[in-house]
Amino acid sequence: QVQLQESGPGLVKPSQTLSLTCAVSGGSITTVPYYWNWVRQPPGKGLEWIGFITYSGSTSYSPSLQSRTSISRDTSKNQITLQLSSVTPEDTAVYYCARGRSGILATSYEYDYWGQGTQVTVSS
Repeated sequence: QVQLQESGPGLVKPSQTLSLTCAVSGGSITTVPYYWNWVRQPPGKGLEWIGFITYSGSTSYSPSLQSRTSISRDTSKNQITLQLSSVTPEDTAVYYCARGRSGILATSYEYDYWGQGTQVTVSS
């Protein structure tokens, strides 16, 4: 059973960089053909795909967030990291990591495992 656990600060000030970690257990982040996604849900809105990192370390980002987003991994710790720079209150959301796979459109949100999510509020 794969488990994903997000962690990071719950409050970030505007213009700072948001940094979240997703710890994966029960499976390796290098296992083919899995992709490791970051998704968020602002209050009262639907899901928004942020980006993913693949089993090989390749990345893909939402065009609307690409200039501010970086997703990386630590294979020794089996962890995925999200960094989102220059945050504004519009980045306030519940942030999720989730496992997808090659051949399945990331924005379909057809993921087989999700973390419980972590609330991030951007406020001074």
